[in-house]
Amino acid sequence: MLKITVAQLNFTIGDLAGNVVKMVAAARAAWADQSDIVVFSEMALTAYYPGDLLDEDGFMARVDVAFADILLASRQTPGLHWVVGLPARRAAPGKKLINALRVIQGGEVLLEYAKQLLPTYNIFDERRHFEPGQDVAKVLRIRGVQAGFLICEDGWNDHGQDYAVNPFERLRGAAPDLVISINASPSNTGQREQRHQVFSAASRRNQLPIVYVNQVGGHDQLVYDGASFAVEPQAGVVYEAGRFVEEVSTLRFDNGRFLTLAGDRPAKVPVEGLPLMAFYRRQIVLGLRDYARRCGFSRAVIGSSGGIDSALTLALAAEALGPANVVAITMPSQFSSAGSVDDSAILCRNLGVELLRHPINGLVAEFSGGFKAAFGQPLQGIALENLQARSRGTVLMEYSNSFGHLLLTTGNKSELSVGYCTLYGDTNGGLGLIGDLYKTEVFALSRHLNETAGKEIIPQAIIDKAPSAELAPGQKDVDSLPPYPVLDEVLKLLIEGPLLAPGEYEKAACFVDALRKEAENRAMIERIRGMIARNEYKRRQAPPIIRLRARAFGTGRQMPIAAKFE
Repeated sequence: MLKITVAQLNFTIGDLAGNVVKMVAAARAAWADQSDIVVFSEMALTAYYPGDLLDEDGFMARVDVAFADILLASRQTPGLHWVVGLPARRAAPGKKLINALRVIQGGEVLLEYAKQLLPTYNIFDERRHFEPGQDVAKVLRIRGVQAGFLICEDGWNDHGQDYAVNPFERLRGAAPDLVISINASPSNTGQREQRHQVFSAASRRNQLPIVYVNQVGGHDQLVYDGASFAVEPQAGVVYEAGRFVEEVSTLRFDNGRFLTLAGDRPAKVPVEGLPLMAFYRRQIVLGLRDYARRCGFSRAVIGSSGGIDSALTLALAAEALGPANVVAITMPSQFSSAGSVDDSAILCRNLGVELLRHPINGLVAEFSGGFKAAFGQPLQGIALENLQARSRGTVLMEYSNSFGHLLLTTGNKSELSVGYCTLYGDTNGGLGLIGDLYKTEVFALSRHLNETAGKEIIPQAIIDKAPSAELAPGQKDVDSLPPYPVLDEVLKLLIEGPLLAPGEYEKAACFVDALRKEAENRAMIERIRGMIARNEYKRRQAPPIIRLRARAFGTGRQMPIAAKFE
């Protein structure tokens, strides 16, 4: 019988001393439970992913010092084995680092394993810094149990389609009783269920029980949901840690079965995870909370237009940071409706958020007058519309600089896709909360917030009104764009395609196939394709957004700006 402590922790990239403190506290809790082994996530010592910090002078020296601290601390937990992920040096030709797993006990390194499969797709670029490990299995006997080890991607190729090497094949030959996999698997729609499917299949095929320990927390664009789990060959997933929370829990492994510390079978793990809107909500809230904390912000400011995007952003910010730490600013112009200003006031009253008012009529008039005096013609059309957005963006940045609030931008994925936004205006900010939500999803999540609260948090008037930038008389989004239910299905297919969940992909593909039967609609689809391509330069300059879906703008979609798109 083996006692295994799953240490699902929220590490901070580069905060080696702080990460060591977390690991030592978890190890002491494991030792208090009389655990035999405590398992931390992939690259726990540095947090995943440090990127080019790995190339900085002195960074690996800091890693060495931190690991020495871990070794020293392990002497204070006699008999406890620590499974630690970290970057480690290598001397042979090739990259000078490996993505490593070390098992330590009593101040000694008992085993080192180097990750074999280094992902270089979507958001991952590990081959930039690491050399793949050798095609060898690493096993260690702990209290009579033979444990084998893998690191994240190593466990995703049991079907043998993505890499020439399948680490499970070699590991199965070493005949372990148990596999311990340490991971830093970012969260997106359907990812939890995919992990369960992949590792359940690998467990059945190789007849190996698996403990899967994942990182939790927000790091820039990415959010890690934790949701560590244990899987048995016949029973499938039998244990799951909490999602979006730190958790240190101890399991018993006895005769191939996972039990609670008390010796009972763990509670049944549901096949389906959170409902989609609840998932979006929790991912965004954790992403903002960690981003703000790690960047040194405790408060946020948001421009409140009276529209659905800013309303949802305000509601999520208030949930993440607390209403007292969020400020809204309404900035009416001559084209702003009285209803929009009133709706902002009702929204902020519902949320308990302070609403400030800063009209921009004077700013716009002064800029317009200066333009005409300097260049001999009046400012009009798109230039005048953008001036209003940029005036608002400037006011918001002035407030951020003066009072120390993090400015949150409010653009959604539909608008960012087709460039329906103003550079240096409504794209100003340090982070976008809803930039990976299509417009139709913005409405759905807003309704979800109201439904779960049992009352109107976001006023129904905001949800019901026709979307408008209110930069020109009577302006509506549908004057420039197809209706959002149409636009969003086209965008899903063009941007995400097969990376969509199967049901979502089939729906979008069928919808677009039906559209293509008419010449007018085929032209519309090509116009949308062109808008996506032409506006890459805007997205490149926009703030990072919290990733929710399998393909988000940012590091997960790397497209050239200056290119010809057929």
